[in-house]
Amino acid sequence: MKKIFKYALLALAGIIFSTSCRKDFEKINTNPATYNQSTFDPNYLLTSAQLGYSGSTDFSYDTWRANLIYCSTMIQGLSTVIGYWAGDKYILNSGYTAAYWGFSGTTPTGGDGAYPEQVRPIVDIVQSTTGKAQYKNLHNMARIMKALIFERITDLYGDVPYTQAGVGYYTKTYFPVYDKQQAIYTDLLTEIADATAQLDPAADKPTGDKYYNGDIAKWKKFGNTLLLRVAMRLSKVDPATAKIYVAKAIGNTMTSNADDAFLLGDATGGRTTVNRNSQILLGDGGQENFYTRWSKTFIDFLKTNNDPRLSKIAVTNLYVTDVTKDQNPAANSNAAIQKGMPNGKDLSGIAAQDVRQDPSFTAFTDYSSPSPALIKRNGPTFVLTYGESELLLADAAERFGIAGSAATHYHDGMVAAMTYLSEYDPAAAVTVASAEAYVIAHPYVPATGLQMINTQYWALTNTMLDFYESWSNWRRSGFPVLTPVNYPGNNTGGTIPRRFPYPLTEAGNNTVNYNAAHNAVVGGDLLTSRVWWDAQ
Repeated sequence: MKKIFKYALLALAGIIFSTSCRKDFEKINTNPATYNQSTFDPNYLLTSAQLGYSGSTDFSYDTWRANLIYCSTMIQGLSTVIGYWAGDKYILNSGYTAAYWGFSGTTPTGGDGAYPEQVRPIVDIVQSTTGKAQYKNLHNMARIMKALIFERITDLYGDVPYTQAGVGYYTKTYFPVYDKQQAIYTDLLTEIADATAQLDPAADKPTGDKYYNGDIAKWKKFGNTLLLRVAMRLSKVDPATAKIYVAKAIGNTMTSNADDAFLLGDATGGRTTVNRNSQILLGDGGQENFYTRWSKTFIDFLKTNNDPRLSKIAVTNLYVTDVTKDQNPAANSNAAIQKGMPNGKDLSGIAAQDVRQDPSFTAFTDYSSPSPALIKRNGPTFVLTYGESELLLADAAERFGIAGSAATHYHDGMVAAMTYLSEYDPAAAVTVASAEAYVIAHPYVPATGLQMINTQYWALTNTMLDFYESWSNWRRSGFPVLTPVNYPGNNTGGTIPRRFPYPLTEAGNNTVNYNAAHNAVVGGDLLTSRVWWDAQ
């Protein structure tokens, strides 16, 4: 894998002839004379889409709000006492839950979020390379990438614009309908399976790919692993379909950590190319560096189980005061002293709420922060990993009786979930011997297998800082068993949220289709409602 281009902004120029769901449709869907499909290299747009999937170029807007403020704290991976971090208080900030969807603006992409920065470029690749032999692999990579992008969008919101999203320039469809999530997932499965099968080692090697540098063999493994994940999302709502597509993926998924997909940040490119999670957790936009810590739930789990990851992913005393942005070289990674911060706390001075009056409190510097190895500006944003693949296969084996031995997949997934940490930095490396010793000390137990597998999946995706996936898999599997907080004035009755409400801007931008989707949400368009695959 290679670093993203220092000049990744050049790639964003191609998006000027793509589309999304916004009011200035005539302007953004007018094909400029400067570029057209015969003169512009669509490889640049793949770079743009991959960069956008890692987070917004506009100060990590969507990552900050969706991945960190909401998902990370709801799922009790991180904890914070910053007032505007509403996630572990279960309070609705409609602007923040809308951030991942996106809105119009003045960034190089024309706006922040998934629809402007991911959907527009990836749909444009799919459309503009259709039927062009010289772009056979690029076309099919884009189809897989499109599925990856839409999986996350629909997981967050439910029914969303899909078939008509991003095609305004091509079809003059400027107000896209919201497809039902069941239909979206049906299409994602067929698209991933077909596109992966059509990848051809003898055809073009895409130059805009920053995951695998155009390696077709790795993309085939990636496609099949994504197929596995998408299929397993249906495990409780449509197990029959899940089993069919899991069977297609078996034997074709990732085979080692060398297959992990990630995008490396580039610190020299500034806010456009820097690692998105790091940008926020280093305190570029506020005091997240000091007041955002690992959750007590997560640290207690690692500590109770004598997990070798603990001393690699957590440190105390990382920042000396709440005003400095300089990391303390004397930060302590000793596993014995790591301490997570309880969720649902603040600095209000109210006894039941203020973290400083919690029995766990001694000093903020004593709470565990993400290790410097995990939050480098040039560090990786993990997309999909071998550890996830093996744990999903373990789930399929235990749940459906397919995919081989659940115990073997659990073993391989656990070793991978620990040893992959070296991809952050050599300082974070867990040895194979340490990982093997952990698995021996925590042998697989079929009777509690699904809980073991999915709790470890939660731990893995937390260390990947992919809290979107932590939250989605928790909703799918029910594990780990989490104790909700009941912060005063919360919007869920003290239950962990299950989806993001639709952006209110859609009511004005795409009124008819928004109203239909908004009114169709079972239980109301709320934090407590469930997406289709999360049926009770």
